[in-house]
Amino acid sequence: MSLPDPEGLSRREYVKSLVAVGGAGALSACLGEDDDIEIPSGTDEFDDLPAGQHEWDSFFEADEHGNVRLPRHHVLAYLELNGEPTDTGRETVESALKTLERAYEWSNDGLVFTIGYSPSYFDRYEESLPESVDLPAPTTLTPLEDLNDDDLDTYDALVHFASDEPVALLEAELAMFGEADALSGSDAEPQNTDSDTVNGVTVEDRLSDVFDLADRRTGFFGAGLPTANTDATGIPDDYPIPEEAPMFMGFRGRFKKSQPSEERVTIQDGPFAGGTTQHVSKIRQQLDQWWEQDSQAVRVAKMFSPTHEREDRVGEYGEKLTDSPEVEDVVEQTESDASGGMVGHAQKTARAREDGSPIILRRDFDTTDDDIAGLHFVSVQREIEDFVKTREAMTGTDLPIGSILNNGILQYISVRRRGNFLIPPREHRALPSPRPE
Repeated sequence: MSLPDPEGLSRREYVKSLVAVGGAGALSACLGEDDDIEIPSGTDEFDDLPAGQHEWDSFFEADEHGNVRLPRHHVLAYLELNGEPTDTGRETVESALKTLERAYEWSNDGLVFTIGYSPSYFDRYEESLPESVDLPAPTTLTPLEDLNDDDLDTYDALVHFASDEPVALLEAELAMFGEADALSGSDAEPQNTDSDTVNGVTVEDRLSDVFDLADRRTGFFGAGLPTANTDATGIPDDYPIPEEAPMFMGFRGRFKKSQPSEERVTIQDGPFAGGTTQHVSKIRQQLDQWWEQDSQAVRVAKMFSPTHEREDRVGEYGEKLTDSPEVEDVVEQTESDASGGMVGHAQKTARAREDGSPIILRRDFDTTDDDIAGLHFVSVQREIEDFVKTREAMTGTDLPIGSILNNGILQYISVRRRGNFLIPPREHRALPSPRPE
């Protein structure tokens, strides 16, 4: 994949495109955009880092209402183990990950990441995962999906990198995997461009010493980024999204009261206590239909609820909402609203709450991978079953609604790929066995 031409692109468009391409050339071009970039360094005091890899929120910025903001740029690196797990391999993986922690502050401004392992990875062991871990193989979950075995992500491992600073992502990738020409479809020979240092820290071990990079997916989240990425398939030519909207569909989300605590999604017992499970779906969005087929009033009703539309609770992009989507009082109306002809996405999904709290922690972000508008839906939860319950509530096959056209946002999204992973606590993150001591 060639580097984007900066001519006619805003800086946001250009930098986002560089992250999507990846590699040494993209890093060089990104540095050329701003040669005064200073990324905060990490630490050698590893005990100061959280025990759970997924513990990000307290290290992130929050708005005046306490809503935690996800980093702006993301890379999903899917990995295949190039051999069998060994103690030497575990030492190499741990050393590589500690290099990143030395190099980058654990924050929006630095770099956060998780490494998780699939059911396929654990299938190579004779022993099984403990009962305290719910990690089924990915599968079709709704009648609306048309997934075959090739659409299910069974790669051994997944690393999720996230940062506000594109240079941090590109540097970290090169340090861990070197040049990724083989994934870009290029006929050129891969360049020897592995970074010897990363943010001033010497790289001695790399994930590529143990893993092969099998797939790479990218995306973005935050105000202004959707408006800077409007040239993908599925986005209307006259894209009317507000500049303040953080996602393609035009509304704020992930409010403080629509997200569970990280403790709620953390495994409580067994050898993987302190870890969590991760679900990742690759979703295609039909934004041309979303923006051209319906009025703003209908979009509000479909995204939130008919009550939100009638009472003007939302505003243009959600600015009237503070720390909550305000669905508590409309959940009991879900069935009657469906019978009346229209039901909202947030309204349906809230039915999966327990004791008033959601049970999955969303960390999803938009994408234009393959030049198609989409969403990488990333969630962490104590059990994969929690995601399944939430997805079933969102699908609403139990509701008396006659047409998918008025069933939340279902007609505008389609799942293309899906995978499940176990994110161990930091102490067991390097090639864990099913029963680590």
